[in-house]
Amino acid sequence: MAEHAEPKARPLSPHLQIYRWPVTMGTSIIHRVTGFGLALGALLLAWWLVAAAVGPEAYANFQALAYTWFGRFVLFCFTLTLVFHALNGLRHLFWDLGYGFAVPTANRTGIIVYGATIVLTWIIWAGAYYAMGKI
Repeated sequence: MAEHAEPKARPLSPHLQIYRWPVTMGTSIIHRVTGFGLALGALLLAWWLVAAAVGPEAYANFQALAYTWFGRFVLFCFTLTLVFHALNGLRHLFWDLGYGFAVPTANRTGIIVYGATIVLTWIIWAGAYYAMGKI
């Protein structure tokens, strides 16, 4: 009777502890997630517009929720999502034109997108709070 050989141990895939994601991989995944987030945010915008069109009572209901800490958190996340998606989309536009494909350039522009997202979101929210007289 033939003896069965033990199967050879297969190599393990790199684990998150030892595998480092490239910047472009992170921006690609986040771009897809933010695209979905923008679709959900569009529902909030539609609610806001409908509430404004229906009348003061409906708008007051929307505003009451939007002014809670949770409402502001959701609006902040929507702003962050919108800014990231727009900046990364601009980066993709340059790629469509044939610029920025070199790995160092792609990594550098990815990091710029991350940083600019944080700075622009902060500027937008600081401007909004300033306009409301809270700063």
